[in-house]
Amino acid sequence: MIISANTNIGLVRSENQDCFKTGTFDDGIVWCVVCDGMGGTAGGDIASKMAVDLISGRIENCFNSKMKPSSIGNLFESAINLANIEIFDLSKENPQYSGMGTTVVAAIADGEKVYISHAGDSRAYLLSDEGFRQVTVDHSVVQEMVDRGEISKEEAEHHPIKNYITRALGVGNSIVVDFNYFDFNKGDQLMICTDGLSNMVSIDEMQTILESDDDCVKALIDKAIDRGGKDNITVVIIKNEQ
Repeated sequence: MIISANTNIGLVRSENQDCFKTGTFDDGIVWCVVCDGMGGTAGGDIASKMAVDLISGRIENCFNSKMKPSSIGNLFESAINLANIEIFDLSKENPQYSGMGTTVVAAIADGEKVYISHAGDSRAYLLSDEGFRQVTVDHSVVQEMVDRGEISKEEAEHHPIKNYITRALGVGNSIVVDFNYFDFNKGDQLMICTDGLSNMVSIDEMQTILESDDDCVKALIDKAIDRGGKDNITVVIIKNEQ
């Protein structure tokens, strides 16, 4: 299992409100947490760092390789809910942080499966023999419009309110998180990113880079910057080379 990651402030933002952390257990199982803070000067960077630190700590301290999928799902849920409460409480205690929040994607990958939990519009994509596809569903107003059949997926990619999300850590005293898991075979790649990448680089371009570039993380970030770098950009890639 090989994991690589990086983040970039982009060309427009004055600070990087993305945050991520990755790790490897002794048995080679890897994990990552990616968060995209929101709130502008109201503490988006604080929210994302708090979430990453708290969720990462729970994964490091509580995960073991004998866990069943349901137990991994419960681990993610408890960790994300802990982060949500801590961020929400801080925003209530300090008026200058009112409105801060963050998205999250957390993943654990072994030689057979990848387990993913998320809230918000940061995404995970899977490259396998079956092709390249998004394996998370955005929690956003535009995604709800797609689900109702009001607009197409293609229209959603460029919709003017694409960034209006319906779930985020820290904005309420509870949070609903999605959990799923997928086969993760030799040669497969999992990519997790914030919308600073997915809003600037098409899914076909992502696939081409993952299939052909030696340093995929750098190539993806460079592509988003070449397109204008309108937001912070974070990319994590896990390759199953067992």
